[in-house]
Amino acid sequence: MGRWGAVVLAVALAGGLGCVGGTQSTLKEHFKEQAPASPTLLIMAPDVELYELTAGGGLEPKADWTQEAGKHVLTGLVEELRAKQLSLVPYEPQPKGSKEEHDAVQLVKLHGATCKSILVHHYMEQSRLPAKKGKFDWSMGNGVRRLRGDKKADYVLFLFMRDSYSSGGRAALVAVTSIFSPVTGSRASGGEQLGFASLVDLESGDVVWCNLLYRQAGDLRTAEKARTAVQYLLDGFPW
Repeated sequence: MGRWGAVVLAVALAGGLGCVGGTQSTLKEHFKEQAPASPTLLIMAPDVELYELTAGGGLEPKADWTQEAGKHVLTGLVEELRAKQLSLVPYEPQPKGSKEEHDAVQLVKLHGATCKSILVHHYMEQSRLPAKKGKFDWSMGNGVRRLRGDKKADYVLFLFMRDSYSSGGRAALVAVTSIFSPVTGSRASGGEQLGFASLVDLESGDVVWCNLLYRQAGDLRTAEKARTAVQYLLDGFPW
């Protein structure tokens, strides 16, 4: 979370997300013209982790929060996509310890790594790779085909979300530093929410659309607010 937050904050400060956060949606060139009118989407279980921000600024993983948030985010995602009248196929978890489960876990991790590369080398113009000539041209490789199995899905949708919330001690520190910020010029952070949604072609592995979310508000621990976060993440969705 800390390193992710630092990267996304750098993007925000560079102007990609405005000064207080927001979303930044990107679509692969010419995708709108090439995309099927009624695609079938394979929906991966969202990669969600929630933390408590301690008074000292440390991040403590909260398993119970994470479990509930994962359910809320997935429910909100499915409801939002069904409202768009899209055909959805949920990813079915594979048997524990199986090669199929291992492959799926590695692909979820690969998605996280791909997101970080896009953040650094696309959203931050000063770090863009010259060979890409400014184009949105990213891929997870054709290994994503393994997720399809016998399903007739066209694309797979990945969601990556990290969220942190102040402990009582941290909230008090934020309040105090806010009072004195006009004098000191700084204040303690009260947590942050960041997410990344990616639509990936199940045949080629190309990332055809993505959206970055960063804000210093929000809460994934309740169904209503998790649904709001999902709506932000689907901003600019191709359908």
